[in-house]
Amino acid sequence: MAESMQEVLNPGAVTRDPEFPHAPLDWSRAAAQAVAADEGIELTDEHWELVRALQEFFHRHEDAGRINVRELHDALDEHFHSRGGRRHLYELMPGGPVAQGCRLAGLEPPAEAASQSFGSVS
Repeated sequence: MAESMQEVLNPGAVTRDPEFPHAPLDWSRAAAQAVAADEGIELTDEHWELVRALQEFFHRHEDAGRINVRELHDALDEHFHSRGGRRHLYELMPGGPVAQGCRLAGLEPPAEAASQSFGSVS
């Protein structure tokens, strides 16, 4: 079944990266790499894992109308808990795992993500 109006209007025209099934339709790895280069980040497998986690979280909560940043932070902390949780995420994304991570993932960061307490240090 089509997931967006773009897929309804142009069936078969949309191809998703199979490793990023919840990515926005206009997102690509090349776009993420360009953002990362602009922000001085060398992408590793863990960065890509964070991008996937963010895209999946946004996909699962798209009907909510608004992303709860605290729930998002808690979900990311739990996902990366075995590697150090939030501390590890800030090592991966010095600009904040939510704010900077959303830019890499092609997602609109929640308004609260600019708060230093919720995911951004810039």
